[in-house]
Amino acid sequence: MDKTDIEIANSIEKIRIEKIAKKLGIAQGELIKYGEYKAKVITKPGALRGKLVLVTAINPTSAGIGKTTVSIGLADALNRMKHKTVLALREPSLGPVFGIKGGATGGGYAQIVPMEDINLHFNGDFHAFTCANNLLCSLIDNHIFQGNQLNIDPNKILFHRCLDLNDRALRRIICSNGDENARPDSFSITAASEIMAIMCLSENLTELKERLSSIIVALTRDGKPVFARDLNSENAMAILLKDAIYPNLVQTLEGTPALVHCGPFANIAHGCNSITATKLGLSLGDFVITEAGFGADLGAEKFFDLKCRVGKLRPDAVVLVCTVRALKLHGGVVESELTKENVRAVKLGLSNLTAHIKTIKEVFKLPLVVTINKYETDTNSEVNTIKRAVTKLGVPCAVNDVFKLGGRGGKLLAKEVLSLCEKGGSFEFAYDLNQTIEQKIESIAQKVYGAKGVIFEQKAKEAVKTINKLGFDKLPVIIAKTQYSLSDNPKLLGAPKNFEITIRDIEIRAGAGFLVAIAGSIMLMPGLSKTPAAINMTIDENANIKGLF
Repeated sequence: MDKTDIEIANSIEKIRIEKIAKKLGIAQGELIKYGEYKAKVITKPGALRGKLVLVTAINPTSAGIGKTTVSIGLADALNRMKHKTVLALREPSLGPVFGIKGGATGGGYAQIVPMEDINLHFNGDFHAFTCANNLLCSLIDNHIFQGNQLNIDPNKILFHRCLDLNDRALRRIICSNGDENARPDSFSITAASEIMAIMCLSENLTELKERLSSIIVALTRDGKPVFARDLNSENAMAILLKDAIYPNLVQTLEGTPALVHCGPFANIAHGCNSITATKLGLSLGDFVITEAGFGADLGAEKFFDLKCRVGKLRPDAVVLVCTVRALKLHGGVVESELTKENVRAVKLGLSNLTAHIKTIKEVFKLPLVVTINKYETDTNSEVNTIKRAVTKLGVPCAVNDVFKLGGRGGKLLAKEVLSLCEKGGSFEFAYDLNQTIEQKIESIAQKVYGAKGVIFEQKAKEAVKTINKLGFDKLPVIIAKTQYSLSDNPKLLGAPKNFEITIRDIEIRAGAGFLVAIAGSIMLMPGLSKTPAAINMTIDENANIKGLF
C-alpha cells in the first residue's frame, strides 16, 4: 500500500535545525529555536546575490496542480546538482488544512518538515497576526464606547476582525457594545487580513510600526480617515508581532533549507511569502525558489506587480506548472474520467496553459519553462501533446516526477531553470501606478485575464470616489477573484472569451500600501465543504495524527 504524505514525512530522519542553518552560514546565535527542527532566523538580509525563480501554475482544478510540491522538488534537484539553493514559501493556514485544500507543505517525497507542526500552529505566527488584528478591532469599539472623541462613524468602520479558520457564519455578524450600539460587521480569514499583508511587506520593526500606524480603521462622520495611530495602537500591535516578524527556518525531506514566512491567499490577498524571507534567501543562497498562490493570473500577477514593485525584486525565471489531469478538466472531462486517455480534452485544455504562457512572456516579459507534474495515469500521447504545443510557442517544457522521486525527479526541470537564469530577460509590470484606479484594474483584467472589459458596480464607484478624495489612488491594486477561472465565474474553465469582470467593491489597505478590488462572488471568509478534511482526521493516545495532508 502506498504511504500517505504524513507517513512519508514521519519516515524520514530529520536534521537538527542548527545544521540546516549552518548550510546557509547562519550561526546558532542567530536562531530562536522552537525545538530540534524549527527556528526563527534573526539574521538581517545582506547583499542580494542569488537568482530568484518563481513557481506558478495554470488555474487550479479539483484534481490539483502540485505547485508547492514542484517548488520543493526543484530546490532539492538544484541542491543535488551542487547549487546552493533556498526555498522561500508561505505558511499554511488552518482554514484550508481543516477544509478541502489541505496543508501547504508539498507532497510525496517533495515535502518540508516537520509537516504536522508547519501545517498546524507552526511557530505561532498566525496566532500573533490574528491577535494583533483583533486587538485593533477591540480598541476601535472601546474608543466608541468610551465617548468617541475621534467622532468615528460606527457605520463606516473599515477594519474588521479575523480568524484563521473557514467559518461562513462569520461573514455577516452583529457587533455590539450594547443593543443601542449594535452594527453590522464581518470577519475575514487571517490570510486575507491587512495585518498579514503588512507582515509580508515589512522588512524591519520600524517599517512594521509605520505600516501598522497607517491602517485606516474608519471614517469620521464628516468623511475624514481615522488611522490606527489615532488610537495609539501601533506599539501594542507591534509587541504582539515582535517574534512573528522573523522568518521561520525548516527543511525539506532531503535537507534543503526552507524559509517559510507569512501566508496570504492569492485569491483574496496577494499570495506571496514575506519580502524579508525572500531577500534573506537571496543573500544567503545561489538560487531562491519561491511560489505564488493559485494560477499565474492571481499569485504571479501579484508577485510581479506588488511584491517585486514594493521589494525592488527582479525575477530571473518562471516555472509554470501544469498536469495532464488538470488540462483534461479544463478541456471538459468530468473528474471520474480523468484516468482514461483523452488527447482531445488535453488539446482543448491547452487554451488555459497557453493563456498563462502568453501573460508571462508578453505582459511581464519574463523567461519561463513549463513543467508537467507527472501522474502515473498520464499517457505518452497526452504528455507529448502538451510538449508539442508548448515548444511551438517557443517555450521549453520538462516533465518532473518529484512527488515520487523527490529531487531526483526534478533534474530535467532544474537544467532548464539553470539555462533560463543564464540567459536572463527583461521584466515589466502590467500597469503604471500613475494610472487611475479604474485603468489599473482594467489593465489586469484585459492583459492578464483576457477580459473584454470591467463593470464597476455602484458600491465600487463610490469607493473610487472616496479613495481619490483621500489621496490613495496611486497605490497598487490587487484583485480578489475566484482561482478556478481566468474570469470571475468559477465555472468558466479553459480560456473564456468575451467576458467582463465585475468589481463589487474596492477596499483601502493604506498600511499595507495597496487597494483590494473585490470581483464576482468571492468572499474574504471561506466556508467549509459538506465533508471537510477535519471530520476525517484522528489522533491517538500517543499523539499520532492521521488524515492531515
